[in-house]
Amino acid sequence: MFRALLQRTLLSGIAGIAMLALVPPPAAAQLQIKNEDVTVRFGIEGQLWADWTQDATPAAAGPQGYQQNLFLRRLRVLMGGDIGNNISFFVETDSPNLGKTPKSAGSGFLLQDAFLEWKPTKVFQVDGGLFIVPLSRNALQSTLSYYTVDLSPLTTVNNTATQSVALRDLGFQARGFFLDDRLQYRVAALQGERDANARDSLRTAGYLQYDFFDTETGYVFVGTALGKKKILAIDVGADKQGSYRGLSANVAFDQPVNNGDEIGGQFQYFHFDGRDKFTTIPDQNDWFVEGAYYVHQARLQPFAKFESQQFVAAANNTKDIHRAGGGFNYYIRGQNLKWTVQAMRALPLNGSAIRPGNEFTVQLQLFYF
Repeated sequence: MFRALLQRTLLSGIAGIAMLALVPPPAAAQLQIKNEDVTVRFGIEGQLWADWTQDATPAAAGPQGYQQNLFLRRLRVLMGGDIGNNISFFVETDSPNLGKTPKSAGSGFLLQDAFLEWKPTKVFQVDGGLFIVPLSRNALQSTLSYYTVDLSPLTTVNNTATQSVALRDLGFQARGFFLDDRLQYRVAALQGERDANARDSLRTAGYLQYDFFDTETGYVFVGTALGKKKILAIDVGADKQGSYRGLSANVAFDQPVNNGDEIGGQFQYFHFDGRDKFTTIPDQNDWFVEGAYYVHQARLQPFAKFESQQFVAAANNTKDIHRAGGGFNYYIRGQNLKWTVQAMRALPLNGSAIRPGNEFTVQLQLFYF
């Protein structure tokens, strides 16, 4: 059934998004404005998806159909710059899932990032505004360079309850670098969830990472470096508001091999427990592992992924689920223009009434900044 469905719909979906492949590659020069000691840069990110997701329904509900969508997973306008030697800023807008069912072509516009950074010293820098909550590496990875088509849904478990905006929150953050930039920290005080009187405690988060080889000093981290960096990083993170706790740990690596190829991947662990603060986040231990091999001569990168979400309370055991799958990236011009194809299968556990289901996704990515 799945194969027949794809044969009927894949051709029309691919034909629609293939039109973007005709867009010329971005020019090498960066679009920017300079005035004395002020520099402003502009960019754009677009990710167009064709997605088929099998209904997650009990057997009694009848045959499993497929939700079929052609939509813009991300459509972002970026602006960043520097003011003098130690002040920088970054602003990013997004209209995520534009056109996805329930279809809307004009709603959902949001401010994705908006923060100012003051850098008096390398070991102490201050961010203020809307930025990614520093809990996990997967949350802090660039959306452009995932090994797979997207970040793991396990990374977003706490997003709704904490009133985050696409893993972002408002507040202040201190960060800095030690040991030749190999050791970095991020500590943030954030708005978090607000009650009617705004008298509940603020949200706090912290992140610590050590890079054994190439260092990573930017706002976000790379996923695949396409053979251009040698990365071995370990990290831990924590997130807290009231009695709620979120913890993470990660090992990530990118190893150049074979004169331009790359083998890379990561193992990410989460522990979430909403307790009496966020009852919609049951106590759970989640993890995923993903890996990829980039063949530079073919510009092709096969990948595989496995995810596990497991709940602590016996009453929630039927919510346990595994997800497994894989696919490939095809790079027309690095991360500036690429195709991604991914197939995943959800595998409910412990006698769950929900049946296993498939998801098939094709993405075309265009980026310039």
